Amino acid sequence: MFIKSKNAAQTPPMGWNSWDCFAANVTEEQLMANARYMRDHLKDHGWQYVVCDIQWSEPLAGTEEGEYRPFATLCLDEYGRQIPAENRFPSSAGGKGFRPIADEIHAMGLKFGIHIMRGIPRQAVHAHLPVLGTDVTAEKIASPFSISKWNGDMYGVDASKPGAQAYYDSIFRLYAEWGVDFVKVDDISNTNLYIDNPYSASREVEMIAKAIQNCGREIVLSLSPGPAVIEEAWHLKTYANMWRMTDDFWDKWELLRNMFFRCELWQTHVGPGSWPDCDMLPLGKIGIGFRRPRMTNFTRDEQLTMMTLWSVFRSPLMVGGDLPQNDEWTLSLLTNDEVITVNQQGANPRMLEKTEDFRLWASDAPDGGLYLAGFNLSEEEKSFPLPLAELGMENAAARDLWAHADLGKAAGETAIPSHGCFLWKLTTGE
Repeated sequence: MFIKSKNAAQTPPMGWNSWDCFAANVTEEQLMANARYMRDHLKDHGWQYVVCDIQWSEPLAGTEEGEYRPFATLCLDEYGRQIPAENRFPSSAGGKGFRPIADEIHAMGLKFGIHIMRGIPRQAVHAHLPVLGTDVTAEKIASPFSISKWNGDMYGVDASKPGAQAYYDSIFRLYAEWGVDFVKVDDISNTNLYIDNPYSASREVEMIAKAIQNCGREIVLSLSPGPAVIEEAWHLKTYANMWRMTDDFWDKWELLRNMFFRCELWQTHVGPGSWPDCDMLPLGKIGIGFRRPRMTNFTRDEQLTMMTLWSVFRSPLMVGGDLPQNDEWTLSLLTNDEVITVNQQGANPRMLEKTEDFRLWASDAPDGGLYLAGFNLSEEEKSFPLPLAELGMENAAARDLWAHADLGKAAGETAIPSHGCFLWKLTTGE
């Protein structure tokens, strides 16, 4: 059986993704500006992945209203494999692909990722392009009835057809040659066009995992969109490193509130190499490529709640905002090492209490302490009792990880602002 790498993503991946700020039309200049910011301001705090999201092979992406241009013309090589559009990624000229960008990012001490849609380009199928290393052409492996609901670029790949695995092997060998470290595959965690079979692309997940093994490079495999199918958790954990629990997450309180349900559902499936994914953090300046530029609509308390939930649950941390436009507040959220440690080193994340207005989560600290996070989901400030005795922490000392402040003996009740939270580390001194 081919399964995912045993070494990839041993802790939740941390990085930046271009989608929230630049939509489908990110350029090399924008990508590298964010990479340089990460090098200068975030790398020392654990951030490392720079991910170029969707439509990087489309020269005219973003030139029309809407996220995608129907049946867009893509840049392909002679084997039907997508290559970067040179007008948007000039360093790719002359067949270099993403190698120059990856090399520059690696020289910064960072890692490089890309987004792909599952399947094979319609364009390659209609042109009968050969599949590298085989005597078949693209239409022989395509599944024209397996398509995306929201992007018309691809047909699915039929795993039962000769040459199907060879196609996926060929594209991941190309990515390995480019120096890619992370691949986000879309329309695969939930093929939401097919309501009765939302995990209809499971065989493509397996082919992709096998292709990663065959390419000879350690590549983190991320699956999108969500919601992932909880009944398929075993399959996701076998073949992928992270998978989306939700459809696209944006800066709306109702979506953030709903994430508590999703984390509750997936809490027992978190661990090294297997990370249920809350999606990107819409922090800072977002919406530029959507023609709706704005600083995040989340209040500061809501931003703290989001960062705290992602951290205590141990979701991957992928920032969505344009990093060079960060204000000091946003930067402070991303460089709080005490909070980042909860995400990277906590263990056994679990929900302890659930009421209409309150959630209480915990995870185990590596030194024997307990990380405790409380969330007020109501529309007004409220005080909530804490079950310290039941946790064996009635005499514990508390440290406020957001404020970097020792609080003395942990209080058995605490006030939390509306849509706000606390994040403590409790230690007994034993």
